[in-house]
Amino acid sequence: MDAYTQTVSDIRDGVQYRGWLLVKESGVRATTNGKKFLDLHLVDRTGSIPAKFWDFDGEPPPTGAVVKVEGLGNAYNGHLQLKISRFRAARENDGKNPSDYVPAAPDRPETMLDEIESTAAELRDDSLRGIVQTLLAKAKADGRLLSAPAAKSMHHAELGGLLHHTVTMLRAAKALCGVYLFLDKDLLFAGVIVHDLGKLSEMQCGALGLVEDYTSDGRLVGHIVRGVADIEVAARECGASRERATLLQHMVLSHHGDAQFGSPVPPKCAEAEALSMIDRLDAKLFQMRAAVQGVPPGGFSPPVWGLDKIEVYRPS
Repeated sequence: MDAYTQTVSDIRDGVQYRGWLLVKESGVRATTNGKKFLDLHLVDRTGSIPAKFWDFDGEPPPTGAVVKVEGLGNAYNGHLQLKISRFRAARENDGKNPSDYVPAAPDRPETMLDEIESTAAELRDDSLRGIVQTLLAKAKADGRLLSAPAAKSMHHAELGGLLHHTVTMLRAAKALCGVYLFLDKDLLFAGVIVHDLGKLSEMQCGALGLVEDYTSDGRLVGHIVRGVADIEVAARECGASRERATLLQHMVLSHHGDAQFGSPVPPKCAEAEALSMIDRLDAKLFQMRAAVQGVPPGGFSPPVWGLDKIEVYRPS
């Protein structure tokens, strides 16, 4: 019987760990005195954990590999990590499928995409509908839309995470429009659907939805500017109104809120403000939910870097 049955959620400070995990990031680093160590980020369906193998001499396991791990949970500077004592890559006779260990969105990607496309088809504004459907068609042709995550590590870093992030934001936007009746539904829904499509050009990822690296386009241009450029092209192709195209571009430009988070302009219309708020809310709630997985009721998570290092409390 396989004794390596523990998951990421079972890892505790000072407690021995044995389990099968997937390699999300992998590399050999060196300490200040020149000693090499293996620096890993390991995941399964229950969460993710940074891991270290000290005094390492060998080839690092590739991204996407399943590894059999033994080690010790270790809290370092307020962050829980795994100190590995030994590991090996899965063999064919182990019967380990990498897709069983990848964090994934709760709904099927095809189902989420259907919901997004249905909303796009229902937009009454011809210009916005034309731009959105043109961009969605190009994103589908790219081949990675169904698997792409929304981020490398911050939020919705999962198989189908980009669609998951978009769908939950779209549902929130629809609920918000039922309260704030003056909002332009078409503009807000269109902004939600296209605001992160530029990430398909920003991140290099495969069928498992794991980001291997940022692309040259991602590093030199970024998903916000790429999204604006793509809207410009789509608007010309479908003969969209210049004003509606500009408004949609503003939605994308301002959806991070302000300059310190990457937006060159702040939201300057109610729909842009709503998009920015919904985006921030969805990202934060996802991170908070992920942070307390494995935390006992009445306990606190380790500090979460993406949430200004707060410790998230799990109510009893």
